Amino acid sequence: MRDVAAAAGVSVGTVTYHFGSVQEILSEAMVPHIERYYAALSEAAAQAAGAAEALRLLVDALFTEDTDRHWRMWFDYWNAGDQDPDQAFARGQAERYEAWHTQIRELAERVVAEGEFSSEDLDGFTVRFAALADGLALQRLRQAPPLSTEDARRHLNRLIETELRRRS
Repeated sequence: MRDVAAAAGVSVGTVTYHFGSVQEILSEAMVPHIERYYAALSEAAAQAAGAAEALRLLVDALFTEDTDRHWRMWFDYWNAGDQDPDQAFARGQAERYEAWHTQIRELAERVVAEGEFSSEDLDGFTVRFAALADGLALQRLRQAPPLSTEDARRHLNRLIETELRRRS
């Protein structure tokens, strides 16, 4: 709280008057960014000619030279939930992650419905896609081992090709 107050040029009392916890401050700062980021991903996917292109655009948008800031915020946001568990904060985190899973699942459903791919486990695909995207993002940020934007995209696209079988 002291760091936030100092950065804002106000007293600690002013910060604690307006915010009940560090998590509340983080939510106010990060949630609008996170929601704009995922809304832009949805918008890009909605503009695609078909679901397969939309899925490709989603993968491309997840890993660009400009997304490192988003991923840093995303991981900071998730880490903050472990610092001092606040039920409202935890619910907000769960709702955002659920919305992300829903976005992935709906896109995978569209790809299958349009007939280009098939799948018997869209729930599993959704979990694995989100987990791989998070893991690749963390590896890309840490560069341990080094991971390029192109390689991160290639890994996600391979997951799609493996999990969602292309129909002949």
